[in-house]
Amino acid sequence: MTPFVDPDMQVILDRMRAGPQTDFKTLPIDVARRQSDAGTIPWSEGAPAMAADELAIGSGAHRMRARLYRPGPGTIRSLILYVHGGGWTFGSIDTHDGTMRNLAAEAGLPVLGIDYRLAPEHPFPAPLDDVLAALAFVENGGLGASLQARDIALAGDSAGANLALAALLARRDSGLPMPASAALFYGCYAPDFSTASHAAFGGGDYLLTSVNMRWYWTNFLGPEGDDAASLATPVRHDLSGLPPLYLSAAGLDPLRDDTLQLAEKLAASGISFRCDHVPGVVHGCLRMTRELSAARKMIASGADFIVSHFNEKNLGGTQSWSAATS
Repeated sequence: MTPFVDPDMQVILDRMRAGPQTDFKTLPIDVARRQSDAGTIPWSEGAPAMAADELAIGSGAHRMRARLYRPGPGTIRSLILYVHGGGWTFGSIDTHDGTMRNLAAEAGLPVLGIDYRLAPEHPFPAPLDDVLAALAFVENGGLGASLQARDIALAGDSAGANLALAALLARRDSGLPMPASAALFYGCYAPDFSTASHAAFGGGDYLLTSVNMRWYWTNFLGPEGDDAASLATPVRHDLSGLPPLYLSAAGLDPLRDDTLQLAEKLAASGISFRCDHVPGVVHGCLRMTRELSAARKMIASGADFIVSHFNEKNLGGTQSWSAATS
């Protein structure tokens, strides 16, 4: 049975399939990153204009590049910390510039993006340590006035969604207060290649392949390997005590079932969440907002979820979310 493909997505897929195909696994990592950036950064053209401040954030002995997007003037009272995707191997605040601008515009909130350390040079837990350092930076007044955890939301796509979820679990395990919520877009939460979505969509017709995903996981896990005890595979952990979560799964994504399995476990754990299954789109579609209305709606849904839970915290109200499909 031929799966549904969003008509706008089909146009993009046809164009990308007609272009040159590069196997990044065969290239030196610095060359692979330059070529990947060259194909990804142009997607940000046409994203909403707003102030964007360049920053540096300390994490252990090193400093990481960061960028603060401000959709309007005024004091920062709430903020979204965004963790980019790219298989823990690629990506930066430049490749995800458009995604963060769109998220900031939709939410009406500042968004802080970070260049966490990349694998394979810096495998787990280095990327997670950088996300936790960015959270501490914001809480400790790095952007001016200190923000409490309840004034911060996390968001991330793909590998960034993995790191955002792991950061929540790490803070819970350390007895630290939880952020208000998180929006996790088509995340990868464990190296499970036996799923129906890998079988259906991982062969190469829909951009991300299962073969490349195995390479990304190998880069990220490094010498540790597939360690079920590690927060590198957050879906394998107890999920109790998490804040409300927004999840979105792309319908043509080999990782679709990662999100659906996470939703099932959140439901069993009694965690407040919403899970949207967005049909007809591929992994990585958030960057395609210029041409893909479904991607714009996905960002808007995540932004609405985050804003609603900031309002809920401020008003002291409650709200219940459950799994949903669209």
